[in-house]
Amino acid sequence: MTRYRGPLAAVVVLALAAGAVGWFLLKSNPPSGPAPAPTDESATGPDWFVDVTARTGIASTYRNGEDAKLATILESLGGGGAAFDFDGDGRLDLAFTGGGSLDGKTVRGRPGKLYRNLGDWKFEDVTERTGFGAATDFYTHGFAVADYDRDGFPDLLVTGWNRLALLRNVPGRDGGRAFLDVSAAAKLPSDRWPTAAAWADFDGDGFPDLYVCHYLDWTFANDPHCPGTGERDVCAPQRFQPLQHRIYRNLGNGTFEDRTASVPLRPDGKGLGALALDLDGDARPDLYVANDAGDNFLYHNLGGFRFEEAGTFAGVAGDDNGLHNGSMGVDAADFDGTGRPSVVVTNFQGEIHALYRNLDGRRFRHVSQAAGLGRIGRSFVGFGVSFADFDRDGWEDLAIANGHVLLRPTGSTHRQRPLLMRNEEHEGRRQFRGVPGAGGEYFRSLRPGRGLAVADLDDDGWPDLVVVHQNEPAAILRNVAGDSHAKGRHWLRLKLVGKGRRDLVGTTVSLEVNGRTLTRFVKGGGSYLSTCDPRVDFGLGDATSVGKLTVKWSHGGQLTLQGLAIDQEHAIREDEPNAK
Repeated sequence: MTRYRGPLAAVVVLALAAGAVGWFLLKSNPPSGPAPAPTDESATGPDWFVDVTARTGIASTYRNGEDAKLATILESLGGGGAAFDFDGDGRLDLAFTGGGSLDGKTVRGRPGKLYRNLGDWKFEDVTERTGFGAATDFYTHGFAVADYDRDGFPDLLVTGWNRLALLRNVPGRDGGRAFLDVSAAAKLPSDRWPTAAAWADFDGDGFPDLYVCHYLDWTFANDPHCPGTGERDVCAPQRFQPLQHRIYRNLGNGTFEDRTASVPLRPDGKGLGALALDLDGDARPDLYVANDAGDNFLYHNLGGFRFEEAGTFAGVAGDDNGLHNGSMGVDAADFDGTGRPSVVVTNFQGEIHALYRNLDGRRFRHVSQAAGLGRIGRSFVGFGVSFADFDRDGWEDLAIANGHVLLRPTGSTHRQRPLLMRNEEHEGRRQFRGVPGAGGEYFRSLRPGRGLAVADLDDDGWPDLVVVHQNEPAAILRNVAGDSHAKGRHWLRLKLVGKGRRDLVGTTVSLEVNGRTLTRFVKGGGSYLSTCDPRVDFGLGDATSVGKLTVKWSHGGQLTLQGLAIDQEHAIREDEPNAK
């Protein structure tokens, strides 16, 4: 979550050798003052979101164990949330990781929470009834959702300290659904430090395979003392060695095969973010990995469970100076109307969040400054990040959860402002600019932000937000942009169903509307330790009709439909192309 660079290289070597210099002392040119607002943001403006947490009945707080005052790097990562319809009733439910505590030299878990969506912004706590609490009773971080057994119900992968848990969605005793930990039977090991994960059918057999990021080799036996402002603070990741990431092939019989060595995967990434989608237009899901204090990875899928790592060649391993960043969250979208997915990565204080414009599927250009991300300054530490068309104008905007990992950072603040940035045209190109009034009261507050998920929780066609914090309750934010400045705008949503319920990550969907072609991508993983709404979503602006819809299915095949009705969701089946 930080890095050493430029003229401080000699100082860094001495610091590492001495083992006595704090994290915050090793950053170059730290900015002064708290994390600022984007310079183009006015003080007032219409709300885009309102906080409805109290109304929902959701009460979930991620605990990191900081009350033990040990300042371990374990406490810095935080947790995430997942939006998925676990019971098949058509409404998106919500899961949250619980984190844990530190008891002497023991890491203890704290169960997560599972809430069933009852409609009308009411949620029921079904944690115990579904077995979810018992299955998540370890120091947890994140989620990744997929129907790994293709039975029609989404399953849940949970990551955390020294544990990887695969929770199979099974019939419950009360006629509902429940979760059963099948990690051992699935031959998924529980060790080391898994963080982010991404599901995708990499080899085209229909079953989703699994990429798992691992972080670094911290233990209580390897826990150096790093001084802070007056007392100990969190150590920099450079004080530790990376752990090998892993990739597993789904064998289709409930078990997985570790293919890490045969791919082979790079051994040097301290992974915190993973995103699978078709980046180069060949209908196979590729993989982008965000690493802390090291090069980010780009694995092109060559077919047959073969990959080529090309991050440096493609221009997405580091920043515009060729230096690596402290990277956490990741997402991708066609932000500029080219039809290709560009990649956004959140970074550490002293760095700019990276936006890599996709030039041809194989090469990217770092365009953060030109696209307006430089306006937010260098005081932020970014985590969860998602593209979504929040104001339904046909262009995908950005939401970012920020929060420092240091308790007493130099040149910034521990609690930071979340950011909402609108994608708008400026001088002939697309730029991200701060929303007037920040977009609502929540975005004017300071928060210890971590996970972020986008999901239309009330199915009104306007994407809402779920934000997870460190040691304070998660926030549920309702999108109300349609009640003010975006009134009268339209939308269209697709629920894609693969043949035989096969996994569809890597699918690309385009829609002709008002003389433009809007392009969306079916993704696995993304944001930070969180899972977003799996449906394909289009904002239509003031268009009252749409033209041709084209679905380019992953691993081959194409479907074309004309004139779908707007302001509603359509179920599109690969084996029944005319179903609505």
